[in-house]
Amino acid sequence: MTGHTMVTREDLTAEILSNAEVAPCHYLLALAVSPVYRDARPGQFVMLRPGGLGIPFLGRPLGIYSLSGHARGARIEILYRAAGRGTKVISTRCEGDRLEVLGPLGNRFTCFPGMDTAVLVAGGIGIAPLVFLAERLTAGPAKDRVRVVAYIGARDAATLLGVDRVRAFGAEVRVSTDDGSAGHRGPVTELFRNEMGSFDTARTGVFACGPYPMLRRMGEIVADRPMPCQVLMEERMACGMGACLGCTIEVRGPGGPEYRQVCTDGPVFDLRDILWR
Repeated sequence: MTGHTMVTREDLTAEILSNAEVAPCHYLLALAVSPVYRDARPGQFVMLRPGGLGIPFLGRPLGIYSLSGHARGARIEILYRAAGRGTKVISTRCEGDRLEVLGPLGNRFTCFPGMDTAVLVAGGIGIAPLVFLAERLTAGPAKDRVRVVAYIGARDAATLLGVDRVRAFGAEVRVSTDDGSAGHRGPVTELFRNEMGSFDTARTGVFACGPYPMLRRMGEIVADRPMPCQVLMEERMACGMGACLGCTIEVRGPGGPEYRQVCTDGPVFDLRDILWR
């Protein structure tokens, strides 16, 4: 957790403010959380668990979609897909219910020296942490802002999320769907590849989040270009604290391959450090 040495019971409990289905099997969850979350940064995540008797599973790692103020301390939004048992149970919880929460966890996205353009590449639910990043990159005094270009991809128009919010921040948005029902037809990585030559590689930073095959493809696309790129890995996690070793990935080390844990060493990594399977 960030900025606190002592964790209180309040830090480990969140109150649901809303939990609405915004697309088929996709939900936007708003939570009132403790003041510890005021220091959360784009790229960090929380472990959420419904709690109560008869709930045997561990927490589910979910990226932070937005952060704002609240009387309790902070208000965070979580954009998630109800895919497995844990997230499906969370999707049934209502306003006023409480969830067990641990966070903010992990490292964060960082700007590159001399960067004046940020390119965001999102696949599916990978849009969630990139919306938070877009908000921060376009906030504050004009002299501190950077140009943001977002490539947002999904299976179809119905599951294309975050577009309006990113546009509201002043970002330029390019859309891609697998079935062609909105924007470019095909993978979002190919849309990015088609336009990559229009960016000044010396002044552009790339930030990506999405399924593993998408991120691996990003590695192939930028391999021969001096364009810095950070990726947020969405590996399965059980504890979020580095104890279970369930989210280990292989990276390049000074003496050869090394192992890193997504929950504690990540979830954000330099794309070129990862040894893709």
